[in-house]
Amino acid sequence: MYDFAIIGGGIVGLSTAKALYERYPNAKVLLLEKENELAAHQTGHNSGVIHSGIYYKPGSYKARFARQGSKSMTQFCQEHDIEHDICGKVIVATKDEELPLLDNLYNRGLENQLDIRKISKEELNEIEPHVNGKAAIKVEAAGIVNYKQVTEKFAEIIRKQGADIQLGTKAEDISELNDGVTIETNKGTFKARFLINCAGLHSDRVTKLAGYRTDVKIVPFRGEYYKLVPERRHLVKNLIYPVPNPKFPFLGVHFTRMIGGEVDAGPNAVLSFKREGYKLTDFDLKDFAEVMGYPGFWKLASKFMGEGLEEMARSISKARFVASLQELIPEIQEKDLVPGPAGVRAQALKSDGGFVDDFHMINGERSIHVCNAPSPAATASIEIGKEIVRQIADQPHLTEAKSAASL
Repeated sequence: MYDFAIIGGGIVGLSTAKALYERYPNAKVLLLEKENELAAHQTGHNSGVIHSGIYYKPGSYKARFARQGSKSMTQFCQEHDIEHDICGKVIVATKDEELPLLDNLYNRGLENQLDIRKISKEELNEIEPHVNGKAAIKVEAAGIVNYKQVTEKFAEIIRKQGADIQLGTKAEDISELNDGVTIETNKGTFKARFLINCAGLHSDRVTKLAGYRTDVKIVPFRGEYYKLVPERRHLVKNLIYPVPNPKFPFLGVHFTRMIGGEVDAGPNAVLSFKREGYKLTDFDLKDFAEVMGYPGFWKLASKFMGEGLEEMARSISKARFVASLQELIPEIQEKDLVPGPAGVRAQALKSDGGFVDDFHMINGERSIHVCNAPSPAATASIEIGKEIVRQIADQPHLTEAKSAASL
């Protein structure tokens, strides 16, 4: 029997395994991943930004973990020679009506104890010469990294400590018993004293397999990107973001310099008809029917009808997409952009149509389920792993699991 079984081979699952070994160095840890490689979905399709936490409600998991996570992620990359760059970013107000929102965001950043400063149009253009803006915030701690490389390093570390990583292994049924958890998979049965659900896009389904009902369903949103052609990459020095709509949980189209020098432009945010649907034509009947049959989705759709239609228009029309980008960099033209990769965000939605706007975990008898871990989960992954292990350590009825792991 394993001491701990983790479902999900993305960055959060791997960071949790790493945190388990730091607290219980002799633990027997199993990690199950249904794909044939690690970091196959949200982690592997991530924009690569090390976030600061400026956007998030003070005191929330997101704010605290992003602030701490940017430091711990940077330190981890330094210790393990993973290429990264703490290059900073600018958040730009392009219209007069956005200036009060910029002030609100600045004050939130101060509440979150971040190293930020307001800059004038002249200072902005010294940093990003091609950007159109009235004013901006410079966020010093933001950076870039390849999170798939980080995940692979996590895997290397835990394998050396004895972790059993089973790829191509999908959980199909879960039974919590008095003495442990039984996980039925397509490759046989596994038993552990405790289960940790880090299944990302399928976290709600794994929670249900374990016998728990929540008021949360994962609704997948596809984010589509373009890339700047090489001869136009000079238009973007580092990271350029708009002032976000405070009522909409997406950051708007922005520019991201990647490790390696490429520049991504985007994303939009459109409903995906498949939980792992990276193309416009991807469709899965089960995934689609679940969303269409969920009352919370229709309440959300009615609330954000205008924003949703605009996002769909940007998905269909390159010209509309370019027009959004031109608000930040007027020089951008359609010929400067080629299609880039897409990602799918696992957004937890409540039945009343409200977004779950923070990391959300629920505790079972012998399990913890990470039911919502969207951006900045990659930045915060080391801290999320520590928090999961802290919650396990606080459960008095798991004495035998913790004792066995500590021997």
